[in-house]
Amino acid sequence: MKYQYILGINSVYHDSAAAIIKDGMLIAAVEEERFNRIKHAKKAQIDNSDELPFASIDYCLEKAGITMEDVDYIGFSFNPKKRLKNISVSKYYEKNSWGSKEGEELFYKKTKSIPLKLEQHYKTKIAGKFHWVDHHLAHAASTFFVSPYTESPIVIVDGIGENATAWLGYGKDNKMFTVKEIFYPNSIGFLWEKMSEFLGLSAYDAGKVMGLASYGDWKVYIDAFHKIVNYNDKDIFTVNNDIMRFRTNDFSQIEKIFGVQKKKSAGEFTKEHMDIAAAMQKITEKTLLRLVNYVETKVKNKIEIKNLCSAGGVILNCIANEPTFLIRPYDSVFIPSAPNDAGTAIGSAFYIYHQILGKKRKFVYDHAYWGPEYKNENEIKKLINANGLKYKKVKEIEKKTAKLIADGNIIAWFQGRLEFGPRALGNRSFLADPRRQDMRAVINQKVKKREWFRPFAPSVLEENMEDFFYIRKHLLSDRFMIFAVMPKFPEKIPAVTHIDETCRVQTVSKDTNPKYYKLIQEFGKITGIPIVLNTSFNVQEPIICTPEEAVRTFLKTKIDYLVMNNYLIWLPKISG
Repeated sequence: MKYQYILGINSVYHDSAAAIIKDGMLIAAVEEERFNRIKHAKKAQIDNSDELPFASIDYCLEKAGITMEDVDYIGFSFNPKKRLKNISVSKYYEKNSWGSKEGEELFYKKTKSIPLKLEQHYKTKIAGKFHWVDHHLAHAASTFFVSPYTESPIVIVDGIGENATAWLGYGKDNKMFTVKEIFYPNSIGFLWEKMSEFLGLSAYDAGKVMGLASYGDWKVYIDAFHKIVNYNDKDIFTVNNDIMRFRTNDFSQIEKIFGVQKKKSAGEFTKEHMDIAAAMQKITEKTLLRLVNYVETKVKNKIEIKNLCSAGGVILNCIANEPTFLIRPYDSVFIPSAPNDAGTAIGSAFYIYHQILGKKRKFVYDHAYWGPEYKNENEIKKLINANGLKYKKVKEIEKKTAKLIADGNIIAWFQGRLEFGPRALGNRSFLADPRRQDMRAVINQKVKKREWFRPFAPSVLEENMEDFFYIRKHLLSDRFMIFAVMPKFPEKIPAVTHIDETCRVQTVSKDTNPKYYKLIQEFGKITGIPIVLNTSFNVQEPIICTPEEAVRTFLKTKIDYLVMNNYLIWLPKISG
């Protein structure tokens, strides 16, 4: 029987990734950063859109058991012709970079060379197989086509695609339709990038700013933000680029409007910095609500508005997602585990399968475990011995690990297939006791070596979600740590309750991650709290992928135990 394989690729800006589907079913997806060990795989630069995620592509082909020659279609999540058609020289830009004539010509040339690069690398012709997929349509496909809904409004919000910065539309069965696009420089994603830099962080540190925002008072600087972000019925929102000056290193007008100097580094944050972050968070929530309201009014006569699908880098903002989506009169909301650009690899493949080929839908994205796994016990034991570590194989490893966590130990947990998306969801995680008040400070400072204000997530058994958290509805996307909710008993789980009394919660299903489910279940039997603290298994680098990286990070952090498959591993000085 001949199967149909579609490969999806993202690499145009950052978060490079690949995914492959077989007869309409996802079988593999992975981010290039997990292989090259560079956060986001690469920085978005004018001259590197043709830097392809070959390691990710190779993994997908290997998992499918095929070669590039066997691939029927290739989807790339960017359309250079659409970019060229709508591009105009920006008012503000750096020489030979984004928005300049020379820079955009180079970007177009590099991007257009991608099919040839693939042919040269894999030594096979791909003419007729390759499809440029509009960036925001790839985002939209990454959420709607893999959702459990037959029809839904769709909201996409990020930095930029080809020229659009947000896309509003709807999906019905195996087709999607555009309602409205918002164009550069009106970009909430770029606003977060520039303000992150203003606060002394990198353009990729929006998550840190979101954590910092909870410590500030949004009312202090909200009027200043209203001079930057304006609202009207026609445009929904606009951004004053005479102030923001995107694509430049000019912060002079931002300094003037806030009366605060740009922070030079990521050292101590003042109250002013926290208040600016809080106002940034508030303006984001207001803007997202306007986008949702707009698309609702435009599609209500075309489809039944019971559900909503969303994606785009801005939708990683779990604090904004709760008031934006969950207070709406929807039965359900779906956001995938990788709403960022990595997810467009999945989206471009499904776009071809449904939108172009007209195939019926049959796949639902109900878990995030699509990457490599490592089962070779001989290789694992060899690695452990080579590093002078002690170990033993434990039959009921979940029960043993739960007891160790309840006793106050921090566990590095390495299991099954790697998660797809920026969040560790129980296969590459540091785990700890959420009941311990001091655990957040211990992990932030001694293990993760990161800012004190960064929150941790609670992983809770799916059926116990409502027992411990105030929720408006049960959502499939709760499995992906997408929404922040209020805990019913914050005093019982202080290590995972943020200063604003929210939790970035993840639900765990017995069907999709039985081992992690069993661990949490056993922890619940011991403590009465079926919740563990979960944070990504990494230290100032991408989430670990391989056993070698797991051991290296374990040795570097000097935490208590590493659990790899059914092996309990510890340093010689610690008793097993």
